[in-house]
Amino acid sequence: MTPIPARRDRVSLADFEEMLADKPEGEKWKLIDGHVYKLQVGAAWEHHVIIDNICLMLSNHFRATGRPCRAFRESSYLRDPRIELSSLPDVMVRCGPLAPGQTSVADPIVLFEVVSKGSEAHDRLTKRIAYQRLASVKHYILVERDCVLVDHYIRRDAGWYGEPPLDALDQKLTLDALDLSLPVAEIYRDVFPATG
Repeated sequence: MTPIPARRDRVSLADFEEMLADKPEGEKWKLIDGHVYKLQVGAAWEHHVIIDNICLMLSNHFRATGRPCRAFRESSYLRDPRIELSSLPDVMVRCGPLAPGQTSVADPIVLFEVVSKGSEAHDRLTKRIAYQRLASVKHYILVERDCVLVDHYIRRDAGWYGEPPLDALDQKLTLDALDLSLPVAEIYRDVFPATG
């Protein structure tokens, strides 16, 4: 994924938001660390099913426990002017009240990205570094689209730590910040034949 050619190397969040008004219809853009990137539109169906599965489990958990959190999918912006960030994570979780008509989130606690061959380097390096700079984020999870593999980065007192990868359907992804464990089989439900 390469940055959109621009007149200058870095763009402020204010300038980026002005650019959005003139972007071609059907394109999606994001700003990470002051660099503008064009997003792929029309991802493979497996990408969307994985996102649906994650959002369903999260939403069911929040309703069952009464936790005041919401799962936002890939059309809601994560925005932070301090680090020139305006991104569209595949799934993000935010807890607490929202203002009427709010169009972006600045303080998510959990972020998921569904990884494909084309997005892998960007998701694993560029986004991870940017997202880990956000003080509110406690978990960053990368879910491979084409095979069973879930990588989980968790914020501990001493900093960020990479959990052992989950590569079997009988394993669980534990999100301490949400008091929740997600079965890997349910993350991949209907994507691989053995999961439904």
